Amino acid sequence: MNTEQYYLIILIIFLLSALIQLIYYLFIFMRFITYVSKAETEDKVPVSIVICARNEANNLEKYLPRILEQNYTDYEVVVVNDCSEDNSYEVLGTFLAQYPNLKISTVNKDPKFTHNKKFAQFIGIKAAKNEILLFTDADCQPESDKWIEAITSHFEDKISFVLGYGGYLKEKGLLNRYIRYDCMTIAMQYLGMAIRGNPYMGVGRNLAYRRSVFFANKGFGAHNHIISGDDDLFVNMHARKSNTSLEFRKIAHTRSRPISSLKVWITQKKRHLTTAPYYKFMDKFRLITELLSRIIFYAAFIVLLSYGFLWPLVSVIFGLRLITQIIIFVLSQKKLNETGLVAYSLIFDIFSPVINALVFLSNVLDNPGKNRWK
Repeated sequence: MNTEQYYLIILIIFLLSALIQLIYYLFIFMRFITYVSKAETEDKVPVSIVICARNEANNLEKYLPRILEQNYTDYEVVVVNDCSEDNSYEVLGTFLAQYPNLKISTVNKDPKFTHNKKFAQFIGIKAAKNEILLFTDADCQPESDKWIEAITSHFEDKISFVLGYGGYLKEKGLLNRYIRYDCMTIAMQYLGMAIRGNPYMGVGRNLAYRRSVFFANKGFGAHNHIISGDDDLFVNMHARKSNTSLEFRKIAHTRSRPISSLKVWITQKKRHLTTAPYYKFMDKFRLITELLSRIIFYAAFIVLLSYGFLWPLVSVIFGLRLITQIIIFVLSQKKLNETGLVAYSLIFDIFSPVINALVFLSNVLDNPGKNRWK
């Protein structure tokens, strides 16, 4: 094989990877942008909000009132105080005296029994009295007092799951920008694919489903031993096009307090990635295809440009993909009420597949403990 043939093969690979990238942008991410969320019912169904909290006293004190004071007539808030060693009990006790819609379930620490978040989640679901369950985290706050109303308005008879958007609060620093970028691009994928009829995950910061569906499917079932997955794996196993709706208007967003430590973020990311091998085959295929095609696209571009092989064509293809990326990212940023990420996304887009691959590889090598969630 001569040099020209070698670079011709790389060019073909580059063109194929660019085509795959454009398919994702134009048929998944673009669909997410043009989607209009519509309420299915005006009936205000009774709702149970479930929050698992371990050593979250400060966050509960700061964010829980935003949930307890929602503009909604019939709802309860079930907080599972899971083996907390801070003053969570005192904070929750104060709120209990103020808010009649607050219910507390306590899991006491037992050195003979360790458990993951799913156990605390199960305790909260058991304690909930209503059919519609809405989940968020102790470090989350709704963007508006219409959060419950917006999410639950989709629960007509055939709907069992509602997927929402849970973003992060904007703060200073590169890590904060990357966390918000990572969160946003993941949402573009799982919401876009759900609109296309392939709901494969949700986020526990903003997710709702029916209590009856949980128990009919034996709870978290075969995934009980996995650290994470109380949200995405449950959706991956049971959500379908016919029983899933989406709600990501601004009034239905939640915002979480972002991690400020790189080490802690890596630990959290590793925990989240423990669920990836358990996704359905086609979901894993779609996600891996996007990541690999992006890596190949950039690598092939660098090789072809460094050699100068048909550089006008290569530059046009690269520019077409770049313009598409910027336009769709700008529109997605507006859709999800994110700001200040466009310029950084051009760099993050190159390195995020590598970061995810390294974190996943580290996960495989470390074999993290199966029951630790905080």
